[in-house]
Amino acid sequence: MRTFFHNHRLFILCLLTLWLKTFIVSAFVFQVTISNILQAIVFILNPLSFILVFFTIGLLFYEKVQRWYFTILLLLLSITLYSNAVYFREFTDIITLPMLVMSGNAGDLSTSVFELIKWYDILFFIDFIVFALLLWKRPGLLPVTQLGFSKNRRLFAVAGVIVLVVIALSQVERPQNPETMTHSFDREGLIKRYGLYNFYVYDAFLHTRTAVLAVISEEDDWEDIEDHLSQYRKPPNPEAFGIAEGKNVVFISMESIESFVIGETVNDEEITPYLNELIEDSYYFPNFYDQTGQGKTSDAEFMINTGLYPVGRGAVFHTHTDNEYMGLPDMLRDEGYYTASFHGNDRTFYNRDVMYGNLGYDYYYSKSYYDVTEENSVGWGLKDIDFFEQSMDYVKDLPEPFYATFLTLTNHFPYELDEEDHFIEPYTSSSDILNRYIPTVRYTDEAIRLFMEDMKEEGLYEDTIFVLYGDHYGIAESHNEAMGEFLGKEIDPFENTQLARVPLIIHIPGQEGEEVDTVAGKVDIKPTIMNLLGIPEYPHVLFGTDLLSNQREDFAVLRNGTIISNEYMYTAETCYDMETKAPTTPESCDPIRDRGEWEIFYSDSIIYGDLLRFR
Repeated sequence: MRTFFHNHRLFILCLLTLWLKTFIVSAFVFQVTISNILQAIVFILNPLSFILVFFTIGLLFYEKVQRWYFTILLLLLSITLYSNAVYFREFTDIITLPMLVMSGNAGDLSTSVFELIKWYDILFFIDFIVFALLLWKRPGLLPVTQLGFSKNRRLFAVAGVIVLVVIALSQVERPQNPETMTHSFDREGLIKRYGLYNFYVYDAFLHTRTAVLAVISEEDDWEDIEDHLSQYRKPPNPEAFGIAEGKNVVFISMESIESFVIGETVNDEEITPYLNELIEDSYYFPNFYDQTGQGKTSDAEFMINTGLYPVGRGAVFHTHTDNEYMGLPDMLRDEGYYTASFHGNDRTFYNRDVMYGNLGYDYYYSKSYYDVTEENSVGWGLKDIDFFEQSMDYVKDLPEPFYATFLTLTNHFPYELDEEDHFIEPYTSSSDILNRYIPTVRYTDEAIRLFMEDMKEEGLYEDTIFVLYGDHYGIAESHNEAMGEFLGKEIDPFENTQLARVPLIIHIPGQEGEEVDTVAGKVDIKPTIMNLLGIPEYPHVLFGTDLLSNQREDFAVLRNGTIISNEYMYTAETCYDMETKAPTTPESCDPIRDRGEWEIFYSDSIIYGDLLRFR
């Protein structure tokens, strides 16, 4: 053993330091929950299986090649580890292979990325730096030796056995339903069972499998899906049918606005004074949850326009732009509507120029239609007040009735805003992100107020139904300590899920306001709007239910695996009682877990298999 260590010091040190580094980062950055001793053992060992395979292969190379191979492999895996750690800081998720397709958007993410980089991140690469310097200055301290396979079969066999044992242990607590496992959205569970590097092997398998589904799918695949949909289908509210028939429809995507700001104050000043006022004369849904995946804003658009869930890996706007969809804009065009989208960003961002046409938009007013200057821009682009003001030049000339969607930008991470644009003072806490978030939310609130005033001046307000929704969460879990200070409570897994609530406001001028406390999500928006406009649901495929239906069941499934009803919440592998907010028996959540897993699986099947082409 001493001789082996002496002859293969670089191999052993690179392997052990990478294993230790991966374990530390996985345990403390990715916030993996360990429930029992077996899970702990698997979690500690699972990075070893991948690392051991690829480092052992290096022993077969010539000495000169080995030095390059081990150091480059160490660097590449360190970059993989670091990239995921940085991404997790804000998005509490792992980078998947389909997200690499979205890398073309990186230029628009520069301010977000720099905000997430910390000075101590050099520690992710300290081992590589040390080994590289030693190989340059003192190569004799890190010797390498080539091993022939035939003469060292026992050594390679031992490595193979270790890998197989680790893999076997990871399968002990595999989910009972392999089909939902195949379309898994529980990446924390995958990291815990397989390790970060093996996750990418699994993700590559998923990527390959889902890529061929559209080829092998057939019309008969609808049978199980239709059985599921009919089992949970509830009729829309007949009294609300057609109460907004023929009206213009305006959707406003409120970037990163969460429900906790509604009705809240900072230094006795309201954070959202206009939205608070609007809610009084609108349908407001306080238990409306963020169901987006890695596509964030584009996922929200996808749900409200299709009634389907977003995929768990990447963004549908990137991965399945050529599918057939029964888009809300396409449906409204058949009803005589002119359909348009307004967004002060490049038309190719998130493939909107392609996807919008597929969904049925007549026109897309993107960045080139706006006068964008350094003075009227911040962070991700055009400030919201200027965005709405310039948009009105086009809105007032739209043929009526029209369907128009507006995507705001100012309240986007990292929440930068010039002091002269502050309508409220920043919050004071341990989190700069939360502190800056408050003024940008207030700014968007003011921009919406001014837009509504413009709609009134143009004579469009009274004949328009307005749908305002928070597109996704704004404050990441890494800021939960500051959020606890703000809300005056500890942010445990239950409260953390409550922070996934985003506002939904449906305003129909002339209609009385009502707070509807049903548990819901964005897949419920399309059937609600269809009913209000007097459009029958058939033949549309809808996983959601009319939010105003007296028969609807309180239910929402999130892409991170959380499932919520009016009685129970399943999150972080724990079942909670919604009334007591305390953990209860796991079996209590079995019915909603079963529905939630199949709900996501069937929606994914429709998208991956392009099944709507058979309708």
